[in-house]
Amino acid sequence: MKKILILSGGYSKEKEISRASAKSIYKTLKNKYKILVCEPDSNFVKKIKKFKPDVVYNSLHGRFGEDGYIQVLLENLKVKYTHSGVNSSSIAMDKEISKRIFIKNNIRTPTFLKLRNFDLTSNKNKLIKKIKKKLGFPVVIKPVNEGSSVDVNICNKKNIIKNLKNLSSYKEVLVEKYIGGREIQVAIMGNKKLGAIELSPKRKFYDYKAKYNIKAGTKHIIPVDLSKKKMDEVLNLAFKAHKLIGCRGITRSDFKYLNGKFYLLEINTQPGMTKLSLVPEIAAYRGISFMSLLQWMINDASINR
Repeated sequence: MKKILILSGGYSKEKEISRASAKSIYKTLKNKYKILVCEPDSNFVKKIKKFKPDVVYNSLHGRFGEDGYIQVLLENLKVKYTHSGVNSSSIAMDKEISKRIFIKNNIRTPTFLKLRNFDLTSNKNKLIKKIKKKLGFPVVIKPVNEGSSVDVNICNKKNIIKNLKNLSSYKEVLVEKYIGGREIQVAIMGNKKLGAIELSPKRKFYDYKAKYNIKAGTKHIIPVDLSKKKMDEVLNLAFKAHKLIGCRGITRSDFKYLNGKFYLLEINTQPGMTKLSLVPEIAAYRGISFMSLLQWMINDASINR
């Protein structure tokens, strides 16, 4: 039996989602592989050396697990692991850097400002004027290095200062022009354009609760109601972004579709694998079982990613 070590939990605000993903993966693989589920605590390097896994399935989400740090450790341990490598993980997790790459390569993304170490007390009127001039209102505010819509808010002129104060623990915050329209997400599997799914949230937007709470009632629509030309366009955009950033394994790109135009919000290098996760749903629609999806990722694992 191959030995698979599943990295679960972690230190980010997405740790519970990571554990839910790891649980689903473990349940699916437990009869086929010898498995150890491991938290990336102070002893996890010792656990890896003792267990000697054939593959580390990286089920971590967010900072430390999805941003290149854990990948550096796995590279140094010379153990095969899933998903993207050091550089691509770091770039994809940094929303500002990835957006600049999108813009440079003619991939449409919402106009943005980055705020760092801002002084809301003395500069709030100046800040509001700056945002209004560059972006207009409403806007979306989000941490530069978080995932799963953690601490993402849609703001107007009246509540933006209050909402920014709630993000004061972050060194950097992105302020984006709000794009309405449809939520469409695309999965890439290696060199394969796996497919797309549309989300129709009952909440204000596809936020953390809409993603992970079944009671939120988010509607998953597949197949997506797009012409073949438009479907090919969004699949090609996701594939282009995947390749530009140097991603490996599976990624999921998040788009808004408004007035016939696609806007790429971000690319996720370690998509969730819970019951409500989108990549397994897209794969299932394409006839790929959850087991087959996981096995593909395990077979795709390597070092020097």
